[in-house]
Amino acid sequence: MARAVKGDPAAAPDAVLRLAVLLQAGVSPARAWTHLAEAGDPVALRMRERLDEGMPLPAAIAADGGAWADVGAAWSVAATVGAPLAETLRGFAAVLRDAQETADQVRIALAEPAGTAKLMGWLPLVTIGLGAALGFDTLAVLLTHPAGLACLGAGLALLVAAHRWTALLVRRAGAGDTAAGLGAELLAIALSGGVSLDRARALLAESGAGAPDAEAERVLALSRSAGVPAVELLRAAASHARHRARVDGRLRAAKLSSRLLLPLGVCTLPAFLLLGVAPMILSVMSTMSLTV
Repeated sequence: MARAVKGDPAAAPDAVLRLAVLLQAGVSPARAWTHLAEAGDPVALRMRERLDEGMPLPAAIAADGGAWADVGAAWSVAATVGAPLAETLRGFAAVLRDAQETADQVRIALAEPAGTAKLMGWLPLVTIGLGAALGFDTLAVLLTHPAGLACLGAGLALLVAAHRWTALLVRRAGAGDTAAGLGAELLAIALSGGVSLDRARALLAESGAGAPDAEAERVLALSRSAGVPAVELLRAAASHARHRARVDGRLRAAKLSSRLLLPLGVCTLPAFLLLGVAPMILSVMSTMSLTV
């Protein structure tokens, strides 16, 4: 259920919570969105424009993508089954906040190794200026000497390879499930309205959330075998899924630190030798040959 996000994803939980408070106070859904728009909320402003164009409310919410697509799905499911909308949104705001905290923690954990890799990527280019500052004619060697041109070409190629390799490793490390447990939460909302399981599955499909994942199906099987309501079991499973996503993200960040040593050793350090050390040696050799 991971989706592209428009705007600030961290703002969604707060806006949903404000919506829940307004609805609980007896404000109608359309009027609640109007109040948020008048308060300057950018999503609410776009929402009001879509509502004025005649778009259905859940679709207008989901049109912003990201967390708002999940809010639109929750709104659609709750409104269809007759679940208390204010209570549903209040609980869903907590779910979104937990998911956002998980994403933030993973992003913070990835920032240090990724930043270190970017800093090390500049090292070969810095050594060119350092060599010139020490009195070596490194730029002239790299641009005019045949061996210097070969070092320049090979060094730049290694830098490009290191940059792409590093970016690929960082992108893979950050590609976790940003919507862990949301499917189970939506299924719990549907079942809390008293509908059958088949109807709940159909509502999830109609809302764009898709079919329940394997973990949700295991929870449903446990509910049937134990003869207990599935709603709280699903919410517990969703909470566990978010915790697991948080731990998995931190593990990926820890592994990234060691994996980034590969482009550093294979590409960045050789580029440092080709662009920094080799031109200095060639400059000294050229000076010695001219002296002789």
